[in-house]
Amino acid sequence: MKYVIDTSVIVDGRITRMIENGEIRGTVIIPEAVVAELEAQANFGRMTGFQGLEEIKRIREICKKLENEVIFLGSRPNLEQIRLAKGGEIDNLIREIAERENAVLVTGDRVQYTVAVSKGISAIYVKRETVEPEKTRIMEFFTDDTASVHLREGVEVYAKKGEIGNLELVKITEEPMSIDELRAIAHEILEAASQNEDSSIEIERKGVTVVQLRDLRIAIAERPFSDRMEITAVRPIARATLDDYGINEELKRRFIEKQRGILISGPPGAGKSTFAASVANYLMENGFMVKTMESPRDLMVKDEITQYAPLEGDMGLTADVLLLVRPDYTIYDEVRKTSDFQVFADMRLAGVGMIGVTHATRAIDAIQRMIGRVELGVIPQVVDTVIFIDKGRIEKVYELSFTVKVPHGMTEADLARPVIEVTDFETKKVEFEIYTYGEQVVVMPVESETENRLVVYAVESKIRDLVSVYEIKAVSERKAIVYIPEDEIPHLIGRKGKRIKMIEDELGISIDIEPLKVERSSETETVVEEKGKHYVIHAEGLEGRSVDVYAGEKYLLTAEVGRKGVIRVRKDRDAGKAIRLALAKGESIRLRY
Repeated sequence: MKYVIDTSVIVDGRITRMIENGEIRGTVIIPEAVVAELEAQANFGRMTGFQGLEEIKRIREICKKLENEVIFLGSRPNLEQIRLAKGGEIDNLIREIAERENAVLVTGDRVQYTVAVSKGISAIYVKRETVEPEKTRIMEFFTDDTASVHLREGVEVYAKKGEIGNLELVKITEEPMSIDELRAIAHEILEAASQNEDSSIEIERKGVTVVQLRDLRIAIAERPFSDRMEITAVRPIARATLDDYGINEELKRRFIEKQRGILISGPPGAGKSTFAASVANYLMENGFMVKTMESPRDLMVKDEITQYAPLEGDMGLTADVLLLVRPDYTIYDEVRKTSDFQVFADMRLAGVGMIGVTHATRAIDAIQRMIGRVELGVIPQVVDTVIFIDKGRIEKVYELSFTVKVPHGMTEADLARPVIEVTDFETKKVEFEIYTYGEQVVVMPVESETENRLVVYAVESKIRDLVSVYEIKAVSERKAIVYIPEDEIPHLIGRKGKRIKMIEDELGISIDIEPLKVERSSETETVVEEKGKHYVIHAEGLEGRSVDVYAGEKYLLTAEVGRKGVIRVRKDRDAGKAIRLALAKGESIRLRY
């Protein structure tokens, strides 16, 4: 019997096993078109090419041992046939040899088998052996606390174990890996990925193949890309929700109140993608249509979220499709190159909510990476929130806003210019300013602790005699927030705002006034006396403390108890009038502190 074998059964080693098992006896014909196809794949650095050529070598050795004949027939495909290979031109060359030699065609390609039978050619269809991802050898190296496994030719196997932020590199075998073992493991990975619908071969380049095997991201590197063959498999060791990060409600609302431009940044292995996946799931749960743009597609997101790869190797083409799909939010995993930032900006300006994942050692570095890639004036429209992740925790959140002002450290009014303010989300303190100075873009830290203290002292000197109790927070060297009891706000502002404006003009700063809110846990009833123009509230034992004064259940005022243990309230003030009315009704006056 004569058997013509095609590429599909050579690459995965099935034909070798059939010869060893005696299923094929006689003459084995290897078409030159098959050799040319495998040679081309090997020249492009693809693992399947090298594996196929190694299998041909094994076929010859086994056939010699079993006294089977191996011959090579046919002509090498020309450039036109190679160009039409995807349309079946090379498969046709293989069928012609089987027909001419009156041989049996052995194939693992369903289309090839169907066409051969249709043309009256004897053919055997060899089904691929099912390889479950969970049963591949690479999985044997993983335990529950394993984050990644590192296999390298001639070296023992190492693994990173522990929790995010506390991973340790440990040796898990004593014997070094051989090149044959690595190739066998790599072959098994590729087979499992090609058969499993939840897995895929994401990237195939000269010397490197990246595979997504269920939740494993596997990079297979070979010569000439690497000095030795190695396999690195990475697995997420945590599936978190936003609540696991201790995220506050204000930040949650920021995600869902409208579509935003958000950058999730951090060093490699910090947990950026895990956090991005938790945000994607949270948005989906809150009624947003979410898609992802990834290469490789390794985010652990809900089944309702579609994960897109680069279309024809270009994320720009993927973005074109997404603009037609019209998602509410798109998760862009790994925004790194200039083209990535440009695609991100284009989609954001088109109205799509965008969440990008990018590498950075500091939160501000994520913004700096956009400078020069996105026009400076539109950065706050493209990205208005930056979240910095380190060791699986949220370390910093920035807000971006655009204004026209005199930059920090400058004093002349004519130096005013457009400025991007980078504000800490928690403290609302401006930490950086970004602006142009000449032809340069400046990212200037706002070091204003000293100036802020001076602002507090200056404001305090002007209001201490006007209100009973206060708190002052300096936002910058030109702005402060004053917290005072709600009933004293009109007194500080003055008629038509004249008093507060006079203080602002004198100090040269802007002052915002907010009601003072203090948590009280204790309460006591007190005695009120009338003395001249004042009501005197007794609060002995609470000297120097801030207390709330209530008439029945009605709040009257907040005041600081003097050194003599009393609070004096003028009768002509609103609080004084309220006390008079309460006393007339026989209501008790109580203190909360």
